[in-house]
Amino acid sequence: MDRSFVFLAVLLTLKYSVAESAPDSALVTHLPGFDGTIPSKHHAGYLKLNGKSAGKNLYYYFVESEGDPAKDPVVLWLNGGPGCSSFDGFVYEHGPFNFEARNESAALPKLHLNPYSWSKVSSVIYLDSPAGVGLSYSDNPEDYTTGDFKTASDTHMFLLKWFELYPEFLSNPFFISGESYAGIYVPTLAAEVAKGIDAGVEPIINLKGYLVGNGASGTQFDRNALVPFAHGMGLISDDIFQEVTSICQGDYWDPINENCKNKLSKVYKLLEGLNRYDILEPCYHSPTTLNIVNNYKNELPSSFRRLGETERPLPVRKRMFGRSWPLRAPVKAGRIPTWPELGLGAVGLPCMSDEVATAWLNNEAVRSAIHGEQQNVAGSWDLCTDRITYYHDAGGMIKYHRNLTTKGYRALIFSGDHDMCIPFTGTQAWTRSMGYQVIDEWRPWYVNKQVAGYTQGYANNLTFLTIKGAGHTVPEYKPREALAFYSRWLSGSHV
Repeated sequence: MDRSFVFLAVLLTLKYSVAESAPDSALVTHLPGFDGTIPSKHHAGYLKLNGKSAGKNLYYYFVESEGDPAKDPVVLWLNGGPGCSSFDGFVYEHGPFNFEARNESAALPKLHLNPYSWSKVSSVIYLDSPAGVGLSYSDNPEDYTTGDFKTASDTHMFLLKWFELYPEFLSNPFFISGESYAGIYVPTLAAEVAKGIDAGVEPIINLKGYLVGNGASGTQFDRNALVPFAHGMGLISDDIFQEVTSICQGDYWDPINENCKNKLSKVYKLLEGLNRYDILEPCYHSPTTLNIVNNYKNELPSSFRRLGETERPLPVRKRMFGRSWPLRAPVKAGRIPTWPELGLGAVGLPCMSDEVATAWLNNEAVRSAIHGEQQNVAGSWDLCTDRITYYHDAGGMIKYHRNLTTKGYRALIFSGDHDMCIPFTGTQAWTRSMGYQVIDEWRPWYVNKQVAGYTQGYANNLTFLTIKGAGHTVPEYKPREALAFYSRWLSGSHV
């Protein structure tokens, strides 16, 4: 036998025998606030990136599938911002637990099993990216200045190292997913992974496709979606819509004259009091307002009180103004439009409170249990940080989607249809603009024999889907429906 082949085999054996021991040290054996048995294996920890970025420590939390982890898909989840932690998805959306807000006598929130966790049908990697977000950090403050290209490159490097650490999952179908600004993260990362596969970069990742929820696309479609959405939802009148359309000539993002700008300011003023992340949800500004709204809702007929509701074991995220959310990362160089630039108030995420996640993830016992560095190293955990400076340098995403889908990668682009932050109107427009043949004409899709939304399928494995009554973070608002379309799509079935 060729000695060089034997030597290579020995090296590979040593490499993966070392790698397979690492997950044991990353195993999460208990979680403060949870009294039951964790339904599948959980792993967590840091991977340090190599090369010039030696100071970057990216934190991940890995939930193995509760089904068949040896065969079920592995899905990377990324929250957006840019600058928001993927624990948003873990705590508030599709993680294995529902978090019950702590009472005055309790130090921590109480955790309950989530019947609609995405780990029911897949393994999920929740990654805090880029460095400086969530529990990820760098020893070099200069690393906190980054952008689309660098983030995609770093996350690709993370994935290569992660699969070296967990080689038993290399043959599983792999998907990249995320929401909001992850509409930029996901396709740019998928392009990096696909390029690595084509070049034979090892380990060879078994990428099958990607999912984007209420995602930015970085194009004129996002920028011009708000006004038509507001009109379609009855938030502005026909007269105002016709007036602003005539004066602005359909360009609502880059006003062509001062008159157009003034008319748009009138529209934005009308939308000020709404919860931009779900127009069906209240926007509480103080405990007094909260009490008034609750008392008013109790006097309404039950059918009105339940408007927009779905089956949720717990009200996962409170819709009140607790402490304000931190600023999102400044986005420069061809940036995605922010609401302050549209005249709609201060930077940040109003109408919501991240109190539950903040209390849990800044607890020393929790940090220790999930193998996260303490605050003196990684800093205070914030849902969305202002620690990083972020450059949107990748431009529009349509070229990425076109390249990936024509290569055979599957894409699911989904939208909660009551999100005013990144309205479905823009997402529907850009998916249609791809020019692909319609192979599954616009139709409803169902959960429990009820219409859950609408979908349209295109050639090249591109699917657009809406979720009826959902806001910006779809699994938070419609967990049952989200698990339904997620599991069907991953399995290759018709949604």
